[in-house]
Amino acid sequence: MKTDSYKTVKAPSQGLYKDKGSRFISFAYPVSEQESVKPIIDGLKKKYHDARHHCYAYMIGYMRQEWRVNDDGEPSGTAGKPILGQINSAGLTNILIAVVRYFGGTLLGTSGLINAYKCAAADAINAAAVIDFFVKDYYRLTFPYESLSHVMKILKEENTGFGSQCFDMNCSMEINFRAMNRPAILEKLSRIGCMEILFIERK
Repeated sequence: MKTDSYKTVKAPSQGLYKDKGSRFISFAYPVSEQESVKPIIDGLKKKYHDARHHCYAYMIGYMRQEWRVNDDGEPSGTAGKPILGQINSAGLTNILIAVVRYFGGTLLGTSGLINAYKCAAADAINAAAVIDFFVKDYYRLTFPYESLSHVMKILKEENTGFGSQCFDMNCSMEINFRAMNRPAILEKLSRIGCMEILFIERK
């Protein structure tokens, strides 16, 4: 990993492109997992049930390793691929872009379709707030209660985030922090005796 940050969209946005009577309504959504995609697409198909096509592309993962395109009946490579191309051009990830097409009665041809889906996707991106998101490491800590003050001092100094916590004779908590700070934080925590440090995930 060359960097511990990536670009994504902060909130859903909408765009529009028109050509020869056809309307291409585009939508950009922040998504962090593949399972989030289907409900969004199903919702668009229900809302825009009278549209001829509901095409989309997504890119997921801080390493941009998970992606898919869907032409939804358009000629192969004329819809999903140009949508994905705009995602790549903007250097975005954890994003879904869907384009709903209302046919205007005039065929656009292969090049016309590619340009239309490209422009519609670009318009949704241009309307979105693009943000830098830091890649974070998530860990679960387990340690005796008498070490609590030492642990909390380190976590406060390092400005870590917190998840579930349990304070008893043996304490446990989930923490997260910027990936690039991992060596320093783990080195400090490892100095505290009787501690278990379990890596959960990076995202």
